[in-house]
Amino acid sequence: MSLEQLDNGTVEELTNKPENNYVSILVLRELESNAVFTTNGQDADLGTIGLNDDEYSPVLMFMRKQSGSDRRFAKSMQREMLDDVECTMDVNEMCQECPECVMYGSAASSSDRNISITSRVMYDTAYTLRDAKKIVEEKFQNAPGDNYSQETSGEEAMTGIREPDFVQPGTMFPSVITLKDATPEEVAFFLSTTMKNKRYGATSSRQGRTKNHILGIYTGGEEGPSNLAVTKKTIELLGEETVEQDTLDSETVQERVKQAFDQLVEDDRLDCEEVDSLEEVLDDVRENIEDYLESQEEKSREFVESVES
Repeated sequence: MSLEQLDNGTVEELTNKPENNYVSILVLRELESNAVFTTNGQDADLGTIGLNDDEYSPVLMFMRKQSGSDRRFAKSMQREMLDDVECTMDVNEMCQECPECVMYGSAASSSDRNISITSRVMYDTAYTLRDAKKIVEEKFQNAPGDNYSQETSGEEAMTGIREPDFVQPGTMFPSVITLKDATPEEVAFFLSTTMKNKRYGATSSRQGRTKNHILGIYTGGEEGPSNLAVTKKTIELLGEETVEQDTLDSETVQERVKQAFDQLVEDDRLDCEEVDSLEEVLDDVRENIEDYLESQEEKSREFVESVES
């Protein structure tokens, strides 16, 4: 079984006492349509990142934008594959015993169960490789009206409605997501979610289509490098002029993101070892995710029962 390659960073049975078992998944998120990443509903979320003697302003994909989308997809996937699971994203209505609740965490619900479960899936804010001025655009639409004739100048003509800032297709976000004290089946659950989930950001029913390139799986006794470190190292490898380019080649970026992660692991001497047969693991997950999810359902329930007793 290919999941045996994850043994160095996973647990056989869930435990209520944290240990240092980590599986870090290196992902490059590539937009395939316009997307909206905003906190105030209008302006794109931006940051300022130093690059040697210079700086640039990347678009930010906050951790909740990633985890929220993945959780919704994971909930729907387990409803499809597990006959007796009808869990919801409603904070006060989560069942707290399904694989998704136990892995991603859940607060005390309105049921008789008086426990809160901490998430063991650790996301971090992701940063674009290019400056916001190269990848963000403002769009306006005409305000609706039904008169045969309308003013073409003056205050009454200023009726255009500004839509939220759009992040353009082709924008890429290097991302590292880490699972702590997870079972191999939980890692498979996360990998399947990442491979299948294709919508991120606000109004994701109409835009925000994303391709998640899984570039590596790493196991060990500590987390891998941060998103910020991987992003800065990738820009260094590509050349700092990258932040000002109009387009980037996806395959080249994938290679440099992987190279950046591996160099940081080596330079920082991290206890973080790459799984050799990435495609073998991913193919195994594609073929057997339903079996893995059913196995994890039993483990999750046993864990919750042990905590309550």
